[in-house]
Amino acid sequence: MIKYLNNNSHRWLITGAAGFIGSNLLEFLLQNNQKVIGIDNFSTGNERNLLQVKEIVSDNAWKNFQFYEGDICDYDLCLKTTAKAQYVLHQAALGSVPRSIKDPISSNKSNISGFLNMIMASKENKVKRFVYAASSSTYGDHPDLPKVENKIGKPLSPYAITKYVNELYSDIFSSTYDFHSIGLRYFNVFGKRQDPNGAYAAVIPKWINAMIQGEEINIFGDGFTSRDFCYVDNAVQANILAAISSISKSEVFNIAYGDNTNLNNLYEKIKENLKLNKINYELKPVYKDFRDGDVRHSQADISKATNILGYSPKFDIDRGLKEIIPWYINSLNN
Repeated sequence: MIKYLNNNSHRWLITGAAGFIGSNLLEFLLQNNQKVIGIDNFSTGNERNLLQVKEIVSDNAWKNFQFYEGDICDYDLCLKTTAKAQYVLHQAALGSVPRSIKDPISSNKSNISGFLNMIMASKENKVKRFVYAASSSTYGDHPDLPKVENKIGKPLSPYAITKYVNELYSDIFSSTYDFHSIGLRYFNVFGKRQDPNGAYAAVIPKWINAMIQGEEINIFGDGFTSRDFCYVDNAVQANILAAISSISKSEVFNIAYGDNTNLNNLYEKIKENLKLNKINYELKPVYKDFRDGDVRHSQADISKATNILGYSPKFDIDRGLKEIIPWYINSLNN
């Protein structure tokens, strides 16, 4: 994959480029001889993420990045930027199940109307591949573990509905317009530049940040809720492999590590890693009621992505935590 990129310079468009996953994609592509266009309206992304990428990559690589501050709900902007791109990595969305329950209208606008703008503009401008961030929330109340792509249940939140609609549009664009795209059903992606603050922060950065500062940890439920935590480098690998694949129809793939960790164990793993970094956290977690819309257990079958895309995740939960905890400690100290 890296050899292919170094030998072939392409033009990529990343929506949500200032976000967590988007900025990691940007860093990887710029470091591997690619030209990148970015879109972000900074609703959940942060200019700080772009500046951090700029500090990491070379000056020459940074010159290959063109940024547009704007919204994917602006169809003219979508047309303008996709006209310059060969590959589109659509990451922009309003994430978070609780956020979507509180404000379903905003989630629908960004995640469905914005998605439709991007896939339509990509079709109109004949981009080579449209890859989009799908979600494991699409599995809803389906009880089977591990989750397999062709078996989904009833959505449990407005967010899950929006992500399922993305997949439906992808299928329709494939059958009606002969425009094929690939959805990556992310399972709890974590890593550097993931925002630890705010009401809708993901559990890993939120807990790491709180524990570094000696603050109390809240666990919703009994702590045996489990997730397939996927380090961001695995997600980056999946995006690139999907983009350069030769698949000739719309598909969705689980992107995860293929394991699961419950919240009680996650708490202990973070605590142990902090201790290795000379931070001793002694507070006991506080258990609260289960949250509306939360799926009880989640674990992915990644064999489809492995067999078709050549996806091979290198980071399990333990290796991922070892990578990011020093990063968060350093971020708080600077």
